[in-house]
Amino acid sequence: MTAMFKHFKGDLFGGITAGIVALPLALAFGVSSGLGPSAGLYGAIFISFFAALFGGTNTQISGPTAPMTAVSMVVIGGIVAINDGDIAKALPSILTIFLLAGIMQIGLGLMGLGKYIKYIPYPVVSGFMTAIGVIILVTQVLPAIGYYPKEDAQYVSRFMADAEEEILENILKEEAGEGILVLEDFEETIKRAEEITPADMQKEAETLAAKDASGVIGTLKVLPRALKSVNWLELALALATIFIIYGFKRVTTAVPSTLVALIIVSGIAFGFGLPYRPIEEIPSGLPIPNMEIFTEFKIGSITPYVFTALTLALLGAIDSLLTSVVADNMTQTKHKPNKELVGQGIGNSVAALFGGIPGAGATIRTVVNINSGGKTRLSGMVAGILLLVILLALGPVASQIPAAVLAGILVTVGIGVMDYKGLKAIPYLPKDIKLGPLKLSSEVIIMLAVMVLSSIWNLVYAVGIGLVFASLMFMKKMGDLTAKRSDVKPLSKEKAWADEKDFPKNLTEEVFIKHVKGPLFFGSTSEFQQLADQIPNTASTVIIRMGRMQYMDQTGLYAMEDVLQDLKNRDVYVLLVEILDQPRYMMERIDIIPDLIPKEHIFEDFKSCMNWINLNVKDTFPA
Repeated sequence: MTAMFKHFKGDLFGGITAGIVALPLALAFGVSSGLGPSAGLYGAIFISFFAALFGGTNTQISGPTAPMTAVSMVVIGGIVAINDGDIAKALPSILTIFLLAGIMQIGLGLMGLGKYIKYIPYPVVSGFMTAIGVIILVTQVLPAIGYYPKEDAQYVSRFMADAEEEILENILKEEAGEGILVLEDFEETIKRAEEITPADMQKEAETLAAKDASGVIGTLKVLPRALKSVNWLELALALATIFIIYGFKRVTTAVPSTLVALIIVSGIAFGFGLPYRPIEEIPSGLPIPNMEIFTEFKIGSITPYVFTALTLALLGAIDSLLTSVVADNMTQTKHKPNKELVGQGIGNSVAALFGGIPGAGATIRTVVNINSGGKTRLSGMVAGILLLVILLALGPVASQIPAAVLAGILVTVGIGVMDYKGLKAIPYLPKDIKLGPLKLSSEVIIMLAVMVLSSIWNLVYAVGIGLVFASLMFMKKMGDLTAKRSDVKPLSKEKAWADEKDFPKNLTEEVFIKHVKGPLFFGSTSEFQQLADQIPNTASTVIIRMGRMQYMDQTGLYAMEDVLQDLKNRDVYVLLVEILDQPRYMMERIDIIPDLIPKEHIFEDFKSCMNWINLNVKDTFPA
């Protein structure tokens, strides 16, 4: 505890500065998520405080981030849609999923999986981050020009017929859940259908309209219509915000340009009494836990989103640990990855209980904290406390911020989050896949596939597909490399190693030597299985040199067993030379050693193996 306050002054300034930088972003991410600015602010408060308190990176500032918000949008949009567009009704299920993601993060840390997160392939991360930028940029076009599909009466009217069908379908689902036998009690169904009011129809149609115009595809579909009714005041506010954010950075970076833009543009709009659209009202007073998470919990409503919760947990882990590496490089320290995941999980869990959106370690805010003097976990806690003070003292004032200002802020976030390094590298990456006459780069294919699928389809599934494809490509490359290095070709053409130069020439027809170089795993077993077929009938003994085979998985183990069994059936002696610990352990587990290979046929070096050969192998084909 004393060490925490050793650098109090630096931590205080670092935390205050990081909290100020976090404020506009928290509000913007909250609005973008669909839960409102208060959800973003609550997320920033609790994640920043608890992730700092329990995490493993002293200088990290955590809170809502663009990737976490983009995935949260998918969760929120999907659950709100199946709850008749009623956010209050959908909120318990939404927050339960966020809570589940936080608990999963804690589990990842406790299981010690933090050190493995870094193995996520770069093309997947690059494609995902660029897609996040595209999603944020495109989806902020409509609020930036002041167009809201739910408020377009003519557009909403298109969905009135679908709205009636949707309401009737929901009635049938409710009756099924209540145990009402619809065929026997059809009068109850008719009674409920007759109670549908024009207001219910209008509300459902607005929900369907908003859903139809959501996401990248929905925005592009409705954009021509939106451009016919641009609110020029809203557009001017958004453009002014963007201009100040980029312009002020050229003047100085000592003061966060995002905050400057927020204050200036909001101050002008409010001070001159302009008829702008404000953000949703931010509740005043202390945040209150949402106990409906427990009282209204329905397992069926979140089961389809368990994989999404896991994606949030993994994405938050990746985001946080990458930021931890940045912090390490700046402070010459070393973070504790598993402890960091536990801290992030606790922060996200607490934020979910209070109605906040999930988040992760935020690179820009962490850099600002370090540059402003932050050195210990106290700085992150100060940032969270500052945001709580702002909520309590300035909640009503913050509620007057124009929605277009936050849209402008998010446009700059979308531009900044794209992975330009990965995009610039596309022309220069090696082309290692042949599709007919075309030669393509597997890394580029993965990157573009994840980017496109994430942008127009589903973030969660796109990442899963990218990971599977990247894993398959890696396995193929490793298998090809292992096969090439292991000399999978006629044994007579294998190059002799240095200690094999003096091998008796009169025994070359009786004894064959096989070099295995590299791991024997599921990506390389098909080539290894050719070994038995390569050995002619003249051979009585095969030497398998395993000193360079560091690893064997279960598939490789059974491939080895099949080859050895085949050779044994042909009365061929097999001698293993320089077998390493892990392969030997695997072979002993299923009794390959000693059932197929007796221990006297295992040699520590090639010299002792040759002694056995000289004593036991006779020249059966003398010249």
